[in-house]
Amino acid sequence: MSEKILLVDDEIAILQGYQRLLHREFNTTIATGGGAGLVEIERTGPYAVVVSDMRMPKMDGAEFLAKVKNLSPDTVRVMLTGNADMQTAVRAVNDGNIFRFLTKPCTKDTLAKILTASLMQHRLVTAERELLEKTLAGSITVLTEVLSLVNPAAFSRAARVRRYIRHIVTVLRLPNPWRFEVAGMMSQLGCVTLDPETLDSAHGRRRELTAEERQLFDAHPKVARDLLCKIPRMEPIAWMIGYQNEPVPLEGDIADREMADMRLGASILRVALAFDDLIQLDLSKTEAAHRLARQHTDLDRRIFEALVELKAEEHEVRQCPVDQLSVGMILRQDIKNEQGVLIVAKGQEVTTPLILRLKNLYKKDSAKTSIEVGVPNEVASAAVARPG
Repeated sequence: MSEKILLVDDEIAILQGYQRLLHREFNTTIATGGGAGLVEIERTGPYAVVVSDMRMPKMDGAEFLAKVKNLSPDTVRVMLTGNADMQTAVRAVNDGNIFRFLTKPCTKDTLAKILTASLMQHRLVTAERELLEKTLAGSITVLTEVLSLVNPAAFSRAARVRRYIRHIVTVLRLPNPWRFEVAGMMSQLGCVTLDPETLDSAHGRRRELTAEERQLFDAHPKVARDLLCKIPRMEPIAWMIGYQNEPVPLEGDIADREMADMRLGASILRVALAFDDLIQLDLSKTEAAHRLARQHTDLDRRIFEALVELKAEEHEVRQCPVDQLSVGMILRQDIKNEQGVLIVAKGQEVTTPLILRLKNLYKKDSAKTSIEVGVPNEVASAAVARPG
């Protein structure tokens, strides 16, 4: 009975009757009217199943369940009405993606069967989502490691951009913040097609790009987009990345919440990348944020205020032998091979594959060779807590 069910009707007596009939088998909560139902979902949700009457004042059941869909997409929605006309059914199904459509009066056995089927549907939906998210997380990890190996400078930039975006979405309290962070982390994936010198020059640190180099650099967001859109559930993130270096088009239904989030995500990504360029050119956070605010007057000013307020991460700085590196440490120096080729860029977080790579690079000297690292508090605490 841990899965919660919300029953919504404008008549309290009917709701109380449902609760008396169902309380032994189901964990139910009641709300009088659509407005109260939305408040209850915000306050105590999410709910596995929401059952709503159709005929309610101010907000009818079809409108209410359509709003439930936006608030909680995984919630299974059931319509209960005394008017079994086809027009009502079609509207309810189309607007709210209704799982079942019942007519009054509804017996306890019928309602119990529908609620059981609804809970099973919710379990299927959530299990599929969890599987997809685990698959997605694994795919992102692999792609991140590939980027860190092939183009360390691009990976380092992506890690900085992800940090900026994480702070922005926290300030804005955006839903599904992981999508925006992943867009930041994957934004430089297309740079696997570029050599490090071209990439460095593109950010104003060496020379002007040739026309051919500029064409290659300008194409890297589309390369990343085409790679990522083949992964399930990455299509919105791929779209954001595709528009990271150009104005976001006003395509699609302006009322579509997902499209609105995608536009906002692309704009935030574009600002975060421009902010990083300015910071790398030694502008202060305040100067960089104010310059960008003047260029993007259509965006929420809290985005730029968040960048100004972004605090440097506090790390204990130490010299650490390669064979004592721990996951979560932050490199504070570039790592180059004997030929002077960049292997790992400053600012990169230490991962298990990176430790193995550095041990292989230094081989027998891994115990003698020290690297300057920053050690976050949580990493230092974990090291202290580990036995031995």
